[in-house]
Amino acid sequence: MLKCDALQPINNDKTIQLSFQGSVLAFDFGEKRVGVAHGEHLIGIAHPHTTIQAESSKAKLSAIDALVHEWQPSTLVVGLPAHLDGAQHELTALCQKFARRLDGRYHLPVVLIDERLSSAQASQTLNELGIRGRQQKPLLDQIAAQIILQSYFDQIQQTRPYEHTT
Repeated sequence: MLKCDALQPINNDKTIQLSFQGSVLAFDFGEKRVGVAHGEHLIGIAHPHTTIQAESSKAKLSAIDALVHEWQPSTLVVGLPAHLDGAQHELTALCQKFARRLDGRYHLPVVLIDERLSSAQASQTLNELGIRGRQQKPLLDQIAAQIILQSYFDQIQQTRPYEHTT
């Protein structure tokens, strides 16, 4: 059974801590496409950004380099696929490897978030917007990344409720 510890960064450098401030980039990893979403910790709302279409890891990382340079995120979030029963998915190990690469490359907190049903939810969202079938392909992965990032923000809200000060 796959376990995804809530809001625990996978970073090898244990001195890197989640700050819950600044911008966040989230990734829906796939062998051919990587969906990307962005958001701000302060606002807690995820937005779809782009889909990186590349088969080589080098090309994907080059595109991610540009995004990290542009957005200067404080945290990276990667969706971790699993079957409905929690068993590892065919892409689980590849997503974990991708997350470790992000960790080693950018030295930022990298959080794995359970992404079960994110693609199905993304497809349903696009259907509701009147985007169906093949028209969904260029948008599906970035909408899935948005759902993954929103899940991260929702978990923060549940574990660290906003404290009002007077």
